Amino acid sequence: FLLKIHSKMSILPDEADFADFRKQCLSTDNWFSKYDKNGMQVLVEASPTNKGNPVPKCKMTINDVSAATMYDVLHDGQYRKTWDPAMLDSFDIARLSANADVGYYSWICPQPIKNRDVVTLRSWQVTEDEYIIFNFSVKHLKYPPRKDLVRAISILTGYLIKPTGPNSCTFIYLSQADPKGKTITNAHPSLFKMRIAGQMYPEWKRQNSPDRKPWLYPEQNILPMMDPSELSIQRADSLENMDESSKVHRSNCHSPQSKLN
Repeated sequence: FLLKIHSKMSILPDEADFADFRKQCLSTDNWFSKYDKNGMQVLVEASPTNKGNPVPKCKMTINDVSAATMYDVLHDGQYRKTWDPAMLDSFDIARLSANADVGYYSWICPQPIKNRDVVTLRSWQVTEDEYIIFNFSVKHLKYPPRKDLVRAISILTGYLIKPTGPNSCTFIYLSQADPKGKTITNAHPSLFKMRIAGQMYPEWKRQNSPDRKPWLYPEQNILPMMDPSELSIQRADSLENMDESSKVHRSNCHSPQSKLN
């Protein structure tokens, strides 16, 4: 995926990149199941070329929340503060286009593991039969790695949401990330918690700027514009790995979800 980004004049994803992400989400070749219960399936890529952390893909069947609502939940930064206990800080930095921005997200890891953060370029697309959001790590001159946090890497992280009815959907999460540490093995987010957030979102939104959804209505976006050429892809091998295996044996530090998104 990122090789295609490198070969283009612009760092911004185009239609071919969305098609490639969709293909990866829907592919069944070279994936094996690690968990399949209660409407949740977790698969791991069995690729010999994947020399780093395993790539998880989670597919959740949701029978009581619409695809549109789950898409709003992923985008709504104000609502995220109410349901994401792992979030340390999160904010959008600038717009890059009508359907792309750059943002910052940091999250809490179990002590004594150091907390992590990421700076990512996020892009999204809405069609009649699906919603897509994905991101990858970038370098931003004003947001370099901090001494009190470990800068993690999102190689490719995102969501594909497909409606299956007026109040149901299939929710797919795909992540290839490098948390820059040997002990951090659990890369998939708490999707069940996200589903509960989806159930509660319509009532919360009715009381919190119900008409404001800049991810659907770009004219509502008040972020400053930024030239995408000022960003470059953040490569994992340019950042230091943190070997924290001596500090903790069983603790997991989840990767970013939608700032991860």
